[in-house]
Amino acid sequence: MTGYYDVVLGLIPLGLGTIATALTLLGYQLTVAVPVASLFAIGLICHAMFVRTPTDAAPETERTGGPAPTAD
Repeated sequence: MTGYYDVVLGLIPLGLGTIATALTLLGYQLTVAVPVASLFAIGLICHAMFVRTPTDAAPETERTGGPAPTAD
């Protein structure tokens, strides 16, 4: 099953290549198209890092609401 971060990792090169190719076909120089397309990739990375932040999975006791284990 693919998660959010798997989709983000796939969209980074796909979006970069697609947007750069489209801009090049529209008449922009490659030296302009690639930096503009990289803004899309930077936006994806920033969204994944700062808006939808990766978190650790909660321990089993926190998910189920059971008592926390005690250290003996």
